[in-house]
Amino acid sequence: MGDLETEKPLKKIAEAFKELEATIKSQTQEVEVAPFSHACSLVSPLFGCLGIAFKFAEMDYVAKVHDLAEASKSIGTLQSVLDKDVERNSVRKGGSHSRNLLRVKRGLDMVRVLFEQIMVTEGNSLKGPASKAYAQVFAPHHGWAIRKAVAAGMYALPTKAQLLKKLNEDESSAIIQMQSYVAASAPVIMYVDKLFLSRELGIDW
Repeated sequence: MGDLETEKPLKKIAEAFKELEATIKSQTQEVEVAPFSHACSLVSPLFGCLGIAFKFAEMDYVAKVHDLAEASKSIGTLQSVLDKDVERNSVRKGGSHSRNLLRVKRGLDMVRVLFEQIMVTEGNSLKGPASKAYAQVFAPHHGWAIRKAVAAGMYALPTKAQLLKKLNEDESSAIIQMQSYVAASAPVIMYVDKLFLSRELGIDW
């Protein structure tokens, strides 16, 4: 986490997702696993900055992004990730690359909703934005125990000012990067969903 002091993680995240968005919009090439997993890895510190409420998400997300990064050494594209698991009938098995891809996509979606909510919420508290993002993206897939732990952890969230300080941003620059991520990540998230839906694998498991 030490390198966050001199860097601007939000800018790096926004730029990486703009590149993925450009690949998707070009429709001339498939999204490769390596740049996708790299872009996702840039998001990892955000979960850490949110504290105990999202500790489960940080650990889960980081492990699954790491798995995709490892997979990129032998698998070229996200399409191939799913096709290989479909062949092996292992899409829904714990630890499969496809299952991990779906979980990582949820992490990206949660951050997208969190940023959207931060931008429209007055004041310094992150409790509203974080609660809404969790409820919308993660809660439907979590059991009672995790939901209860997250609700308790919401009281230990940093303030918006504290989060921006950790990210080395002021409010105006942060909003620009957040808007950029929200816009660029939406088509990326939709692309991943379509990979599953076009193979009739569903996305709600």
